[in-house]
Amino acid sequence: MDLNALTAISPVDGRYRRHTAPLAPYLSEFGLIRYRVLVEIEYFIALCELPLPQLASFDPALFPGLRDIYKNFSEAHAMAIKEIEKVTNHDVKAVEYFLKEEFDKLGVGESKEFIHFGLTSQDINNTSIPLLLKESLENELYPKLSQVMALLDSFAKKWQEVPMLAKTHGQPASPTLLGKEIDVFHQRLLNQVELLDTIPHAAKFGGATGNFNAHQVTYPDQDWITFGNAFVKDHLGLVRSHPTTQVEHYDHLAALFDNLKRVNTILIDLSRDVWQYISMNYFKQKIAKDEVGSSAMPHKVNPIDFENAEGNLGVANALFEHLSAKLPISRLQRDLTDSTVLRNVGVPLGHMLIALKSLEKGLGKLELNEVALREDLDDNWAVVAEAIQTILRREGYPEPYETLKALTRKNEKVTKESLHAFIDTLDISGEVKSGLKEISPFNYTGVRHMPLTR
Repeated sequence: MDLNALTAISPVDGRYRRHTAPLAPYLSEFGLIRYRVLVEIEYFIALCELPLPQLASFDPALFPGLRDIYKNFSEAHAMAIKEIEKVTNHDVKAVEYFLKEEFDKLGVGESKEFIHFGLTSQDINNTSIPLLLKESLENELYPKLSQVMALLDSFAKKWQEVPMLAKTHGQPASPTLLGKEIDVFHQRLLNQVELLDTIPHAAKFGGATGNFNAHQVTYPDQDWITFGNAFVKDHLGLVRSHPTTQVEHYDHLAALFDNLKRVNTILIDLSRDVWQYISMNYFKQKIAKDEVGSSAMPHKVNPIDFENAEGNLGVANALFEHLSAKLPISRLQRDLTDSTVLRNVGVPLGHMLIALKSLEKGLGKLELNEVALREDLDDNWAVVAEAIQTILRREGYPEPYETLKALTRKNEKVTKESLHAFIDTLDISGEVKSGLKEISPFNYTGVRHMPLTR
């Protein structure tokens, strides 16, 4: 079989390819090769800018032409590099040889030996991967997360005055406000996004074992640490780790994956709660005329978007867990276990993007069924017992908790009428009785919560 969306083993590149396609330019094999080309070219330009004596005459007017190699990089270019790799059996060396051919085509072949000058393959991989991750997150995943958060924020504001029966341990509890409960998830996500902003995209760049050995022995008067820091920051927009072994220590990458895992955990929590609200009929779902909810039961409209989101977020978290636990561990100055593992960084991001799109779709289909919320509140007058016993404490009434416990734990339903009749039996002032009767499941919702967007 030829590889396509029907024959792909992974659903990320198969069934869900239409959702994950925007990640391909960053996180595919093509993407990794392109970013390696980018780093090699930017490194060569940075050497020219020092300038090294042998590159002092290199015309800066040629820099745009060099950058066009990665800006116009195509699948044909990537295939050419893969053909070279069949001979070299080394992926980064294949990129170097490809660029030497491109330099010859541009008429600057006399400078081509300064491509990959003094570097090891990890200087290229450990800058390319954080850069492609950074740009895929900023350009594709974070905007979709922001769209989901914006929906939650709009719901929190729209429903900030809608009372809802709370459920703790699955049992009726003190009423709350639907908007506030939605805003809990929005604020939790905001907190995690703020933490994400503090995690640097770190890169290793320092020669074979991180000490610029080859650079230093060749040009001993050059400050290579300063050069490395400036190159990684100014040309790539990353932060250089120092000191390192031959490989990036990946501590910041582990922090990133752990943070994304927390984002996903919050979204799983949201998916399950909305799923439950739908099952309780608090929400109805907009119906697409030709969609089928069951092959046997025509009436069904399933909360499949939230189930899809939950499943994909779980897969993403399992992979993030392994990545964050494994990558910071490397034997001595390096081993190759990180290489094969890093090739999978796009998989959890793919599942996360699928989940975010499912959540966006599912949230967009929600229609509030306020009648169901009000009926549930009206069916649970016992929940205002907390309010009554607390006020009775204020009034010095003896054993108020026990008094309300005796009322609400009878095998009889507490109604508005039975509760008011009970209030009439209490030895308290008429003014306090009137105040107690004003309390209902519809207004006993606590301090009004005003959703804030940071």
